[in-house]
Amino acid sequence: MKLVTVLMLTALPLYCYAGIGCDLLDDMISTTIDPDVDVTEYINNLKDFLPGEETEKAYTFMKECFLHQSEETLEKMGRAHF
Repeated sequence: MKLVTVLMLTALPLYCYAGIGCDLLDDMISTTIDPDVDVTEYINNLKDFLPGEETEKAYTFMKECFLHQSEETLEKMGRAHF
């Protein structure tokens, strides 16, 4: 499972580099740091990219971490990304 996650995370930048996945990656990052998107909606948006239950749990944990951040921190992350 960890290998699948590593391969997926490796493939996303290559996919983006090819010019066809940049919007997909930007949308994923935006929804990750968006405090208005709850965990259920976030996971539903990423279902196609989650190979298993363990990966889903990891993404759920990551989203919950972002939901506990202050607005100031999330704004800084948004500026750093874009």
